[in-house]
Amino acid sequence: MEFKGLVYKVLPVVKGQGARGEWTKQEVVFEMPDEFNRKLCVGFWGDKAQDAATLKPGEMVEVSINLESREYNGRWYTEARAWKLTRAAAEPAPAAAPEMPPFPSTEPAYSALPEDDMPF
Repeated sequence: MEFKGLVYKVLPVVKGQGARGEWTKQEVVFEMPDEFNRKLCVGFWGDKAQDAATLKPGEMVEVSINLESREYNGRWYTEARAWKLTRAAAEPAPAAAPEMPPFPSTEPAYSALPEDDMPF
């Protein structure tokens, strides 16, 4: 799943030790520019956490995520885990339209039909 959003808040880095070694997680809250401005917290793991830590609030990005739910003690927990982050390129300013030469005013724009040539 992909979405475009504004960085709302970069949360503190979380580190821990697991059975497979040390892990790092960076969570970022994004705001979707929509009618209701919904927010989504996305987790960046490992090397992706370093990229996410450089994000600034208000920055527009495109994020690819996987949604996953897990059960623990009869309750379900859902996580949005990012696997790709693309910063939006700064949009260039629109170029000024070239000035059009004026139309020649020697001929009328349309020719009017005489009133007696009406089809009805």
